[in-house]
Amino acid sequence: QVQLVESGGGLVQAGGSLRLSCAASGRTFSSYAMGWFRQAPGKERELVATINWSGRSTYYPDSVKGRFTISRVNAKNMVYLQMNSLKPEDTAVYYCAADLLSPKETIATMRPDYWGQGTQVTVSS
Repeated sequence: QVQLVESGGGLVQAGGSLRLSCAASGRTFSSYAMGWFRQAPGKERELVATINWSGRSTYYPDSVKGRFTISRVNAKNMVYLQMNSLKPEDTAVYYCAADLLSPKETIATMRPDYWGQGTQVTVSS
């Protein structure tokens, strides 16, 4: 079992930056692919960034590519999301997620097994 706790959300002006952190419990953290998802009011939850177990492979949708960077430090059980050039449309609750990746899944199609409680990111115009 994995428990995830996000931190680092807040209010920032458009064009600014934020760094989200996710602390994971459990001795098998390095076995999991990790991801960040977000959900804005009235919208479905969407994938923002994912990273494989080793950190050597990442995936971003076009909406954040070039602006967001996901990273992990397995020795510390930590995952990060560096968000630059933030836009008002990035406003959402951001969730950290963990997935063991079944044989049919990739980091682009992951369906997480575990979720954090979320952290609010608000970008003002």
